[in-house]
Amino acid sequence: MNKIYIMVLCLLGVSQLNGQEFAERAFNDTRVINSHSVEMIEQGLMDFRVYHRFGDIAGSQGGWQNFYGLENSTDVSIGLDYGINDHINVGIARTKGTGELRQLVNTYAKVRLMRQQNNGRNPVSITVLGVANISTMQKSETDGVLSFFPQFSNRLAYHSQLMIARRFNSRLSAQLNFNYTYRDIVYVYDQNDILSVGLSTRIRLSKATAFIFDGTYPILVGQRDTPQTYFLPISVGLEFETGGGHIFQINLTNAKGISETDYIPYTFSNWAAGEFRFGFTIARTFSVL
Repeated sequence: MNKIYIMVLCLLGVSQLNGQEFAERAFNDTRVINSHSVEMIEQGLMDFRVYHRFGDIAGSQGGWQNFYGLENSTDVSIGLDYGINDHINVGIARTKGTGELRQLVNTYAKVRLMRQQNNGRNPVSITVLGVANISTMQKSETDGVLSFFPQFSNRLAYHSQLMIARRFNSRLSAQLNFNYTYRDIVYVYDQNDILSVGLSTRIRLSKATAFIFDGTYPILVGQRDTPQTYFLPISVGLEFETGGGHIFQINLTNAKGISETDYIPYTFSNWAAGEFRFGFTIARTFSVL
């Protein structure tokens, strides 16, 4: 389906991990709000996670009439991730979706190519990700809409991501993301593929609490001629490790979608206009062996 996506999947069979003196984790969770992080689930562990995005806090669609967005839901996702080994993870999730293509089944494979070492031999951690989504919504009878699905492949979308992260000290970690997103069907004013770059950071505030930031900049967005004004998906949040394999995260974001093939091309909400929303993530890791 695109050479770039195939190349990323080929990388999933490669793992270049040398040395034993690894640095501590750059991030506490496998996700940083919207984006994946370089971190992995250990072998034999299952990670159950729930995401929720509410409606606009303010703006024309927010305010008291919908209790500042808490009475609305823009997106919901429930999924399972599994550690095949310490360096290869797979996952599946069901996501409501926010665009015209909804009822998404998201699958992914993720591999760690390099892990940061204390001796400086590996100054960074490197992980690659491949995502495939399929819309399971009913075929529309209206010709011209995306869900008309002239072909089965029109239901599919893909995302690949290269993540490079470094833990600078006990409090600060940062990650650069290089992304390629492909949607099989789009409107004539849009484009199928989008290149983007992203930045994720984690600042530890206490032993169990951290401030997290996540932002993505689509490089080719200027070539699109969408009827709506596009805004960069930017998110901030607090992460809490509650012990026993639990991670709880609360966040504010202008991105309505949760899936990469949703929030990267379809963020039309403006922070300055109050078009941002409250969200949370609950993750629970447990052993299945």
